[in-house]
Amino acid sequence: MISKDQLARAIAQGRGSQPADLVVKNVGLLDIISGDVVTTDIAICGDRIVGTYESYDGVEEIDGHGLFAVPGFIDTHLHVESSLVTPAEFDRCVLPHGVTTAICDPHEIANVLGVEGIRYFLASAEVTVMDLRVQLSSCVPSSEYETSGARLVAADLLPFRDHPKVIGLAEFMNFPGVLAADADVFDKLAPFQDGHIDGHAPLLRGRDLNGYLAARIVTDHETTSADEAREKLRKGVTVLIREGSVSKDLRALAEVLDENTSSFMCLCTDDRNPLDIGEQGHLDHMIRTLISLGRPIHHVYRAATWSAARAFGLPDRGQIAPGRRADVVLVGDLAACSVCNVISAGRIVTPQLFEGRPEIAPVGLDSMKARVVSPADFEIAGGADELPVIGVEPGLIITANRRLHVPSEGNRRVADPGNDIAKVAVVARHGHNDNIGRGFVTGFTLQAGAIATSVAHDSHNICVIGVNDDDMAVAVNRLEDLGGGFVVASGGQVLADFALPLAGLMSLGSFESVRAGLVPLRQAARGLGCTLEEPFLQVAFLALPVIPHLKITDLGMFDVDRYRLIED
Repeated sequence: MISKDQLARAIAQGRGSQPADLVVKNVGLLDIISGDVVTTDIAICGDRIVGTYESYDGVEEIDGHGLFAVPGFIDTHLHVESSLVTPAEFDRCVLPHGVTTAICDPHEIANVLGVEGIRYFLASAEVTVMDLRVQLSSCVPSSEYETSGARLVAADLLPFRDHPKVIGLAEFMNFPGVLAADADVFDKLAPFQDGHIDGHAPLLRGRDLNGYLAARIVTDHETTSADEAREKLRKGVTVLIREGSVSKDLRALAEVLDENTSSFMCLCTDDRNPLDIGEQGHLDHMIRTLISLGRPIHHVYRAATWSAARAFGLPDRGQIAPGRRADVVLVGDLAACSVCNVISAGRIVTPQLFEGRPEIAPVGLDSMKARVVSPADFEIAGGADELPVIGVEPGLIITANRRLHVPSEGNRRVADPGNDIAKVAVVARHGHNDNIGRGFVTGFTLQAGAIATSVAHDSHNICVIGVNDDDMAVAVNRLEDLGGGFVVASGGQVLADFALPLAGLMSLGSFESVRAGLVPLRQAARGLGCTLEEPFLQVAFLALPVIPHLKITDLGMFDVDRYRLIED
């Protein structure tokens, strides 16, 4: 809370009777409401903007000549864990790209560690330079058809509801449970009816969508077509356009973003890894791409700032105006969103700004508890001529439910790399049981070897794909040795690996080291014939049983549309 003395200073600096703490001089200020660009000074006192469209003197001044000022960007939905780095490294990686506020759901770590994971994130959010906000993970596990490391009920979440970093209830993935009036679901929804509830409703339409929204769920980031977006907008949903390392919906939804809808649409990454951030950017990448597709410049910036602030109950930001939080991004070119400088809560973002943050001790360093596996653990018995096979499409986490001929050798089913059919298995790794779910997948174009990961949404068991059982076993056992991470194996040897020991999800190193470590992994996967741009996170989403249409968990193949395990 601001003191009376601080308030008096802010007013005096806004009136110009005292020099401002910081002034950005002669900068082109983009008005995200009207689209006007006016050369002006921006005066800042402490962590708030106190003056615009006037001339000011400052104790410290930035020459903004030739630059444009826009509000700090707000990523409305992400999972820091999927960036593969700690919140502290995420802060250091993403803030220089102009993301001054990020709204995260820590359900990845919560599925592994439960309440301990949420506490770790709240502690981390209290010391980041950016404003990292937390949504309370609503579906841990995401369904009853998988084995997670922990289970969160309403009583686990309620003690955190009034934490200053908490916005509300995170993405409610169990939409079948909402529609079926499940008692546990209602226990979570009821206490947040007067607050914010994030949605997660892929392909949900018509009356079922109405019923889902009747629970006062107000956002959705799982919209994948323009027609779906328009229906959700008509029904009061704030649609979050998503463009991550795997889930890429921006081009499908771009046409919907215009002068009529930009106040009701936001941007989110959900999620991008450090390699993609380094090569392409973060929200700045989304902004420049939308503009390149012909979307009106100030409406794109509005969606990335003002609209996001309003949708998530953050009225102190999203606009460069007196009284607002001093989150300012200076860009050299509005259309290119070329970020030159960032101001976060009145502080110029420099490498030195990150050095004074308290360290938060890592958690979950012993989370890998799977037994040693053998090739025989991945054998699949023969049977019907055709089997359900998971169909993967690049850039989508929605998977097809295909029935394909899968060949046999003797009385066992085998992969068919010539027809792009690989084995897939999910190995329970939380120590509760020794389950292994087995099936087949197409779309990876794998010709040899195996790829394994301990990042497997949302329960984060081990997920492995391969064309032979020996290499699948090598890859899975190597993950145990690493304490979690990614492995590529072939010919009985590990070709490349990368450790993610914090809950089997995050590196303890810098984002630069993660970026460098992902390069040989991608190269090794491509050497096996995989043509997907981001193979490891694409593998990770095979195990998420709340995304249509066919998935796999440690209990077996799962038909999401019928919401049941496949018995044959």
